[in-house]
Amino acid sequence: MNQFAKRGYTLLISLYVIMHFIVSFIQGESLVTTLSLLGLAAFIIGYFFLPLKQASISLLLFGIAVIIHLSADTSLIQSGVAGFTVMSGLIALLLIVPSISWVLEEKPYIESVIHFAQKLLNTSRKFYFGMLMITQIISYFLLFGAIPMVYGMVNGFLSDQKGEVWENYKGTALLRAFALTTMWVVSIPSFIFAVDALGASLGLSILQGFFLSFAGVLLAVLFSYFQERHYGVDLTEGIQEQLAKISKNTFSETQGKRNVIEFVFLFITLFGSIFLLNAIWDASLLFIIPIVITAWVTIYFFITQKSIRIIENGKHYLKNGIPNKAQQFSILLAAGFLIDAVNQSGYGEYIVDGLFYVTDAVPFLNFLWILPFVVIILGFIGLGPLTVIVLVSGILQGVEVPYPPELIVLGITSGSVISIMLSPLILPTIVLSAVNRLSIVKNSLMFNYKYAIAFYVMTQIYMQGFVLLFL
Repeated sequence: MNQFAKRGYTLLISLYVIMHFIVSFIQGESLVTTLSLLGLAAFIIGYFFLPLKQASISLLLFGIAVIIHLSADTSLIQSGVAGFTVMSGLIALLLIVPSISWVLEEKPYIESVIHFAQKLLNTSRKFYFGMLMITQIISYFLLFGAIPMVYGMVNGFLSDQKGEVWENYKGTALLRAFALTTMWVVSIPSFIFAVDALGASLGLSILQGFFLSFAGVLLAVLFSYFQERHYGVDLTEGIQEQLAKISKNTFSETQGKRNVIEFVFLFITLFGSIFLLNAIWDASLLFIIPIVITAWVTIYFFITQKSIRIIENGKHYLKNGIPNKAQQFSILLAAGFLIDAVNQSGYGEYIVDGLFYVTDAVPFLNFLWILPFVVIILGFIGLGPLTVIVLVSGILQGVEVPYPPELIVLGITSGSVISIMLSPLILPTIVLSAVNRLSIVKNSLMFNYKYAIAFYVMTQIYMQGFVLLFL
């Protein structure tokens, strides 16, 4: 029964994404009802194989949406048609982004980059900085899948170095690096949804996010220095021992350099194509990015004469990958239904008005001080950054806010960064704990709370300074 339900779910969610592209491309409003019914059918059939624990969040969001409709006396049927289409673009993006990893699996690109850069990583501070940067770059391709991938490589490199000090060193770098990507990486669904929903400039949002992300990287390196002193261990000595062993191993320098050049070229072509198409085509980013990724992956396998690999990877993804995303897709479909309910009922304005009321009641406090805490608090009750940003951005989309949309995007994503680092209930922390065998509380809250406070202060200095000088 489970296998039959999974196959049905794969078919329905695939048709849902295909219908999304058809509706978006031809502006076929008459097909919106079909799109909604496919989304509703996928939402329902997912519960035939999802365990209750995984289904609980989406059921909670759906239940809240129904209560809002009943209390506001709005149409459940009308909202059902509109609500199950809200997330179609984001689900399409999430369905297609994993195909990027198919390219990375073809050659040892990341290993070559690390080997190529090993002479630059000969101290604990430089190595920590290197871990932060490589994790952000790989997150561009693999999202939070970068965490176990980079951990596996770093752990293999530091195979002789054991203990909590080393796990703190590796774990904080990976978790902080991935968290910081949510401020600027264009393939991170939560970031791109916020930019798209709030009508912010993609270029300015990325530039601003990258600037603060890089500042966050430097802040993390500084904190790693104090953490090393706290443990009283010389990590540089251990790193140099491992580098000495690696230098004895044979490695094709020519092939390694070729892989590094190819990797840089792949990164630039994917990133640049999205920017170029966004500049010349007046379409939603959630529509543009999946198209670019599909074309990019197809062209790569065509040029390398490995077209058969697309079919092989596609079959595996349809069989195993899509059903494994059922929990995430169900949450998004329920979140879309809830966003539509909040907007139709007018409760979104009340929520934002309530936040402004709090800021007015407290001297020297404004909306931007509080906005990150909305994301952080929801993260501590188990809602991941994607779900939270979808909810918050969706609500703010229909409300007048006296700040530039790029600043609102920054406020939301800075909350996402802190939520990922501190909440023991969301996926990146759980994934990290699964590979380094430390408790989720230690990996998140205990290792990162001081850094999170400093990061919040740093981003607020930027945002409040912007308000003071330009608004």
